[in-house]
Amino acid sequence: MAATIQSLLEEISGVEDPVEELQSLKTALLSIPVSALRDVLSGQRFDVIFSLLNTNEREQVDLCVDILERILIALSPLHLVQNYREKLQEGLSHPNDTVKILALTQIGRVVEHPDAVTQILNSHDILRAVILCIGEEKIAVAKQAIQSLSKISHSKSGLDKLFQSDLLEVMKEVMGKNDIIRYRIYELVVEISSFSPISLGYCANSGLISQLLSELTGDDVLIRATSIEMVTTLAHSQHGRQYLAQQGIMDKISNMIRGADMDPFASLYLPGLVKFFGNLAITDSPQQVCESYPIFLNKVFDMAMDSDPVMVGVALDTLGLLGCTVEGKQVLQKTGENFKSVFLRISQHASSGATELRVRSLDAISQLLTLLPEHQTEDLLSLTESWFHLLSNQPMDMIRNISTQPFPELHCGALRIFSAIASQPWGQKMMVNTPGFMEFILDRSTGQSKEAKDAKFELVGSLLGSSTASEILGSQNYIRLKTYLSEGPYYVSAVASVSTEGAD
Repeated sequence: MAATIQSLLEEISGVEDPVEELQSLKTALLSIPVSALRDVLSGQRFDVIFSLLNTNEREQVDLCVDILERILIALSPLHLVQNYREKLQEGLSHPNDTVKILALTQIGRVVEHPDAVTQILNSHDILRAVILCIGEEKIAVAKQAIQSLSKISHSKSGLDKLFQSDLLEVMKEVMGKNDIIRYRIYELVVEISSFSPISLGYCANSGLISQLLSELTGDDVLIRATSIEMVTTLAHSQHGRQYLAQQGIMDKISNMIRGADMDPFASLYLPGLVKFFGNLAITDSPQQVCESYPIFLNKVFDMAMDSDPVMVGVALDTLGLLGCTVEGKQVLQKTGENFKSVFLRISQHASSGATELRVRSLDAISQLLTLLPEHQTEDLLSLTESWFHLLSNQPMDMIRNISTQPFPELHCGALRIFSAIASQPWGQKMMVNTPGFMEFILDRSTGQSKEAKDAKFELVGSLLGSSTASEILGSQNYIRLKTYLSEGPYYVSAVASVSTEGAD
C-alpha cells in the first residue's frame, strides 16, 4: 500500500488538473485502517498536497484538506511540527476557512505535546497568526484558535509568550475590531484564567479582566448581558470566585439586581445576574449566598410570580438548583409563606400553560422534592412531604394526570417527580394507598418512547432502592417490582396468538 500511495503522489505532481488523482489518493487513504496509517506513510513527504492548496478551485482545496486531515492525524505531533511547521503557518492565512481550521486543529495537537509545543512557542509568527484567527468572520475558525491558545497557556512559558510580549498588544488590536471579536478575546481570557490561580494572575495583570468587569455596568444592555455570562464562567473556579470577591463584583451584581426595577431594559440582563448567584450558591453555600445577598432570593421569588415566561423559566431553574441541596431546601423553608406562595405558582405552571414552562416546572418540583437516603432525617422528610401536599388537594392524582397527557416530555417530567418521592417512606405510603397506582407503575403499555421507558425503570429502581420499600409496599407488590426490574426497561411480554383456521 505504501508503494501505491507513493505512486499516486508522483502522478499528482505530474498533472495540471489533479482532481481525479486526488480523489484516488483520498480513496486509497480511507481504505487503510487508522492504526496502520503511520507505518504506511512512514518516510513519505506530502509537500505536493500542501502546494495544491494554493488555488481558487474549491473542489481541489476540499480534496487536499480531506487528504491532509487523514495524513496529518497519523503523524506524531513532533514529526508534524518539525517537517511541516511552515506549511501550517501558511494555512493560517489561507483564504479558505477549511484550510485555516485544518492548520489550527493540527497546531492544537502540537501544543498538547510537551516537546513539540516548544517549536510553536518559539515561532512568534505562528502565535501572532493564531491570535489574528480569533478576528476571522467564521466562528468555527475563531473557536479553534481560542482552543489552541488556551492549551498553550497551560504552561508558564506559554503564559509568558501570550502576556509578556508584544502578542498582548496583538490581542488588544484584534479586540478593537468590533464587539463580537472583543468578546471572543474575553472568552479566551476567561478560559485561561479558569485553569489556575497563576494563569488568572497573568490575565489580571494584562488589564483584560478589569476591562471585562467594567463592561458589567456599561451603557449597552446587550453587552452587559454577555459580560455577566463571562463573569459567571469565571466564578466556576474557586480562585475565580475569590478574585471576583476581592474586586467587589458580588456586591456590584447585587446592586445591579436591586436597581433593575428602575431599568426598562433590565429583562435583557437580569436573568444573567440571577444565574450568577444561582451558580455561586451551588458552588459555595446556598445559605451563605442567600444571607449575604438577600436581594437574590427575593428577586427569584418575584420572577417566579412574573407574567414573563422568560423570567419564570429562569426562576424555576434557579429554585430547582437551590432546592436539590439540603442546605438550599432549608434556606427556602425558612422564608415561610413566601416560598409557599411560590411553590403554589410552580404547581399552577406545571398543570397548565406552555409545554416548555410545564416541563421546567416539573423538573424544579422533582429537584425540590428529591431527598437522598443519607439525608432522610425526620425534619427533612416532614419538609418534603409538606411541600408535596402544597401541589394540590390530590397531588398524586395531579401528577399522574400530567403523566397521561400525550406529550413525552410531560410524561417523563411527571415520572421524575414520582421517582423523587419513591425513596421516601411517606412517598411509598402514598403510592401504595392510592388506588390503582401500583398497577400504573407496572403497566408497560404507557409511555412507549425510550425516554419514557427509562423514566419508568428509574422510578421502579428508586422504589426498590429504599430500605423501607418491602415493608411499606407489601411482599406482593415488592416481588412484582423486583420482576419488573430484572426484566429491564424494554421488556415486551410474549402474546400468544391463536388462529382459527376456516372460521367465518
